[in-house]
Amino acid sequence: MRTGRPIAPLSLTGEEREILGNWARRPKSAQAMAQRARIVLEAAAGNSNTSVARKLRITKQTVGKWRGRFVHRRLAGLLDEPRPGPKRKVDDAKVEEVIRLTLESTPVAATHWSTRAMAKRCGLSQSTVGRIWRAFALQPHRVEGFKLSKDPLFIEKVRDVVGLYLNPPDRALVLCVDEKAQIQALDRSQPLLPMRPGQAERRTADYQRHGTINLFAALDAKAGTVIGEFHRRHRAIEFRNFLETIDASVPDELELHLVLDNYATHKTAAIKRWLLRHPRFHLHFTPTGGSWLNLVERWFALLTERQLRRGIHRSARELQDAIRAFLDHHNRDPKPFIWTKTADQILESVARFCKRISDSGH
Repeated sequence: MRTGRPIAPLSLTGEEREILGNWARRPKSAQAMAQRARIVLEAAAGNSNTSVARKLRITKQTVGKWRGRFVHRRLAGLLDEPRPGPKRKVDDAKVEEVIRLTLESTPVAATHWSTRAMAKRCGLSQSTVGRIWRAFALQPHRVEGFKLSKDPLFIEKVRDVVGLYLNPPDRALVLCVDEKAQIQALDRSQPLLPMRPGQAERRTADYQRHGTINLFAALDAKAGTVIGEFHRRHRAIEFRNFLETIDASVPDELELHLVLDNYATHKTAAIKRWLLRHPRFHLHFTPTGGSWLNLVERWFALLTERQLRRGIHRSARELQDAIRAFLDHHNRDPKPFIWTKTADQILESVARFCKRISDSGH
């Protein structure tokens, strides 16, 4: 005659058996979940709690616990229940207050909130304010710049320039042309203190000027190579000389499409007459205030970051030699900047930005 408490029958559907089998076999499953799945599978095979416990080397109480939870709640019963833990010290209302104050107000006698000021205002700790800001991606200490072009032909120019990048014409070269004017040859007033373990390189805040130079550059949008030329000034005559350098550097059978900004020296009568004599040159102007469309600006940023910002140059000639060395090194192993956004994507992004400005009431 059977003794002890009766055991509730346990049966599995085909779907449940497949899920439990996957949990039990997957090598990356949590071992606790894999063990619970094996308990249920053994019990469903008709084995008693004692035999299951002996086979899996666990206690009968553990087998009974998970068998009972599966009978009453099925697969959901094998999941871990929320642990009690301490109660929250910062409720939703306090979190909302921090976010509202951050977005809609400024502290007294300051332009933006700091963690200390916000903590004092809301009666919280600095670390709590920091966690709330991180959770909602708020960074009051940061500011970024922007400028919306007022060019009446903005849309047409964006489509024209981006079209050159994404679908360049056959038997033609797309060159992004611009000047980096008034590059200063700077030397620090005192010798540098070199970097050492635990200490960054140090330099004085003041400096001495030793002249300036102007760099004219044309970036091949496809190959990534750069044609560069130095001039003492950046007038129309120097720009015409640079166009002649480009003309001599590019094979005659190729058409030339130049992406330029709206600088006055690019549109003088002398330049227009020169272009009439050289019909293979086609100029494409970026929108006013839209020099970010010109890929050569990205190369100028690379030059500034790697050579100019921390460079020491005691004469204009020394500065010119340093830039020429950077240019030659770049051209030996050029890496083109890849343009990815279509004109429609850019215009949609600008439209969303304009809507944000309109909605903010500015």
